[in-house]
Formats: sequence, C-alpha cells, structure tokens
Amino acid sequence: MTGSPTLRSVFDAEADGAAAFAFYAEVMGLVPDRSGAKGADLGSADPEAVALAEAVLACRGKLPAAVVRRRLASLRTEAASRVRAAQAAGSDLRAGGGLGPGAVDSDPATIAHAGFFALEVQRLRHRRFDGRMSETLRREVFVACDAVTVLPYDPVRDRVLVIEQFRVGPLRRGDPVPWQLEPIAGRIDPGETPADCARREALEEAGLALGALEKVAEYYPSPGAMSEYLYSYVAISDLPDGCAGVFGKPEEAEDIKGHLLELDALMAAVAGGEVTNGPLILTALWLARERSRLRQNGRGQIAHPTLP
Repeated sequence: MTGSPTLRSVFDAEADGAAAFAFYAEVMGLVPDRSGAKGADLGSADPEAVALAEAVLACRGKLPAAVVRRRLASLRTEAASRVRAAQAAGSDLRAGGGLGPGAVDSDPATIAHAGFFALEVQRLRHRRFDGRMSETLRREVFVACDAVTVLPYDPVRDRVLVIEQFRVGPLRRGDPVPWQLEPIAGRIDPGETPADCARREALEEAGLALGALEKVAEYYPSPGAMSEYLYSYVAISDLPDGCAGVFGKPEEAEDIKGHLLELDALMAAVAGGEVTNGPLILTALWLARERSRLRQNGRGQIAHPTLP
C-alpha cells in the first residue's frame, strides 16, 4: 500500500472488511442512509480518524460494541496519542533501533479490563541485542494516554504554585498521607496541542491564565508498565498573594487546593522527601537550573499590577 493510510485501507486490511465496517458503524452510531446524505468518508486520510478506526477494530471480538462506544472518549485520546508517538524524535544513542522488519513479533493484544483506562495483555517476541529473537514474553500494559504537567512560576516574586489532591495510588500502596503535592496536570484532548492542554488545565485546576510556556521535557514516566507519555512545562505566571484557592470540575469530583510556595521552599520539600510526585520533582530540578535565566528574562513577560 502506498501513500497515507485511509479509513478505507483500515477496513480493507481486515479479512472480513464488511463485518469490520459494520462493527465500526455500530460503535460510532452510523446509520445506513440511502437518501444520498453524506456518511463516513472512507477516503479520509486524517491520521487521528485512521488511528481511531484502528483502535475501535482492535476491540472487535473482545468487547461488545456498546462497551466500546462507552469508551469512545478514551479511544479518541488514545488515537491522538498514537499519532503523536509516530512523530517521535530519532534514535541516535539507542542500539535497539526502531520498529523495522523483524524487530517485534506480537499477537493481537487481549483486553483484560476496559474502563476509563484499559489493561491489555500482549504476547510478543523482540529482537535482542545479540541479534536473536527473544522467547515469547507475556506483558501486561496499563493503557493511559498522553498528558501534560505545568508548574506556574512567578520570576519576579520567585515563587511557584503547586496543587494538592487525593490520589488513590498512594492509598493503595499504604501511604499514610495519600494527598499529593503536584504540578497542574491533565490528559490531552483530541485536537488539542500539549500547550493548549496546559493552558486549559491551569484555568480548570487553579484559575490561572498562563504566560509564556517553557518546555521542560517529554517522557515516559513508567515505560515498563504504562503507555502514558508526559509533556512537562514551566509557565511564566503572575502569582500574587491570595491567588491560590480550591478549584476543580465538580462533574469530575475534583477537589484541588493550590499552594503558593517560594521556590526555595519547594526545593526544600523535594530534598526533604515531602514531594514524592515524579513530574514535580523533575520540573523543580529543571527550574532550579534555569532559575537565573527565567528571573532575568521573565520579568517582561508578565504584568504585575500589584506586588506582592
């Protein structure tokens, strides 16, 4: 097949293309219409539409169409994540290379759980560093889509805003204090850029309009078990006294409290172990390194109508 994949090519790749399209149509709520009204554009080469169709068809024979339909929002974000993943940077240092011919041999994944997140089981072999193929491996993958973290920083007052919220992960581990200090964070919606997401989440979780964004890094926080990929930022921001409050979307049961901290206080909390959130630690260390530059350059990027 040449050229960009299209929706039609996704169905043509199935052994029973008509049945595959019928499942896709049921999930997507498409109704046959013989009146001439325009239906699904099977010639579409929109990468996210193609990736979504592939994600839907990957559920065929594993989940009922009604269950897949309930997961459409998650599948759309998963599709957008796959499109971004295909644009990854090159591999100059890694000896493993990329997904060329014979690099990975895998069976279709089975779906062990399908809720807001999904848990998949994959059986695969991969090329080893000695050139041979590995034995067949069974791997469980927690499927989570791309997300953003952003730490607002006021270069004039030399302070940051962090948020605090209850987290079930530390609770499950047995942590006696399952409330975490974190950067603002959220999943990237379909059609959104990571920067757009950072600005939206700052309004939702802290009531803040962000200034210039400084990219810290993009990375897999736990690649041995999760597909989640993070884009982390520092945002030049105006953080006067009293700007931290309690925010969050009631429909998502969010209960998020903001804290204004001097940057030195944040670094002390990192050094002392009170901050245990990986993205916040990473971002704080980056900010400590870039502090002088941001204080020098960032003063003109935000307006401070009142100080403090």
